[in-house]
Amino acid sequence: MRERVLVTGSAGHLGEALVRVLAERGYDVVGLDVLDSEHTTVVGDVADREVVRDALAGVSGVLHTATLHKPHVGSHSRQAFVDTNVTGTLALLEEAAAAGVRAFVFTSTTSAFGRALTPGRGEPAAWVTEDVTPVPRNVYGVTKTAAENLCELVYRDQGLPVVVLRTSRFFPEADDRPEVSAAYTDANIKATEYLYRRVDIADVVEAHLLALARAPELGFDRFVVSATTPFTPVDLPELHRDAPSVVARLFPDQPAEYARRGWRMFDEIDRVYVNTRAREVLGWRPRYDFRHVLDLLRADEDFRSPLAVTVGAKGYHPVSTGPYTVR
Repeated sequence: MRERVLVTGSAGHLGEALVRVLAERGYDVVGLDVLDSEHTTVVGDVADREVVRDALAGVSGVLHTATLHKPHVGSHSRQAFVDTNVTGTLALLEEAAAAGVRAFVFTSTTSAFGRALTPGRGEPAAWVTEDVTPVPRNVYGVTKTAAENLCELVYRDQGLPVVVLRTSRFFPEADDRPEVSAAYTDANIKATEYLYRRVDIADVVEAHLLALARAPELGFDRFVVSATTPFTPVDLPELHRDAPSVVARLFPDQPAEYARRGWRMFDEIDRVYVNTRAREVLGWRPRYDFRHVLDLLRADEDFRSPLAVTVGAKGYHPVSTGPYTVR
């Protein structure tokens, strides 16, 4: 009998990717989303306990990716964020515990760190591990942090094994900071972010599947999920004042490749997401780091994984303005 896994947010970027890979690997997948799609089998709200209860029938593992995202801050109320990100997560956790689910993986975000990632002038770039205390910048970060805490509470009170994955950027849409998108091409931005704040969706999927497998023995844990950075703490002071020098020293072929494309290295890098614990504890081995990306660029190949290309850009429903517009 095939193992049945519930994927929430199955019409979204990561949800679709998880459904695709799980199905390819022989799992029986239940996709839950408020939007119907070819990867959604149950249309409904994660905050609706009756819907959740039905979706959990026969399920041994839950991958909870459904959420209101940062782009929704401009289009949704704070209450809507609480309803989906907090109340919806609590409903899933409690119903999963009641159903005897073996493992629960919660997709969180490095945005939860928020204002903890803003070093002052003259200070070194932030070295961001699981030990950094989040200081949320907006309601998105606040509700994701609250949901993480609920995950730990339900584990401690009801014994549901939960792994929280704080994922860095993997969305394909353009950067929403006008000053950045005006200064660099989209590909320039995304390739450079693999140095410190981006991860390919194929690697994110693998982290989720490893977390699902390891959750029962871990009980509860949190991990940063981002491409493996080439930097060390020694690089942090110079990174924040002269990133091009640091990158050129580590990757002597980078300046010429960027120049060939008319690209520029960022003048400064203010934070570095560190995935050491995910690699050591989960055994995660992300393939798409800056070296891999640079090699593909030199070969004039797409630096995205085949899975990222297949999933593509989906937008963030129902956002009506900016780079996240649903067309």
